[in-house]
Amino acid sequence: MKNTVEIRWHGRGGQGAKTAALLLADVAFKTGKYVQGFPEYGPERMGAPITAYNRISGDKITIHSNIYAPDYVAVVDDGLLESIDVTQGLKKDGAVIVNTGRSREEIASQLKRYGWKGSIYTVDARKISLDALGRYYPNSPMLAAVVAVSGVVSPDEFLQEMKDSFAHKFAKKPEVIEGNMKALEMTFETLAEDKKAVKKSA
Repeated sequence: MKNTVEIRWHGRGGQGAKTAALLLADVAFKTGKYVQGFPEYGPERMGAPITAYNRISGDKITIHSNIYAPDYVAVVDDGLLESIDVTQGLKKDGAVIVNTGRSREEIASQLKRYGWKGSIYTVDARKISLDALGRYYPNSPMLAAVVAVSGVVSPDEFLQEMKDSFAHKFAKKPEVIEGNMKALEMTFETLAEDKKAVKKSA
């Protein structure tokens, strides 16, 4: 479909990949987009690999299948790169966004085994969430990373909608709101530098 961006998420049960996909759909919907956000159902035990999907479009969405040729792939756990070809079906002009503390070069070398030579973005969601929240919650930084790379929602709209969402969800915990917003903003700053590096290596 024209004007449609398709995103596939890879993570493990308990890491928030499904939650991130649903949050992205919610935010995009509030900005006037047509959306889908759904997991691929299967064994969802803690630590088991899971897959989730987003379709975001300026036009009404009439497809209701899984996504087989995504524009972007978000990998919430870089350990999955050892056993899953996360690039399967990924469009040649698409991009992989990986939560990792390793270098882009190391991730690129790993993905070359699957034949991927396209764009790769890395974000250390562990470091960001620990710095901003004091605990490891990878889904907030990864959500911001997907928005930053894909452009499905403008950063300003995204941050405002997330602030409103956090304010409603954590009304009695202002410190949680502040920490989550800081994590999102730190991710945007990190990806701004990462996008420059990706362009230079292209």
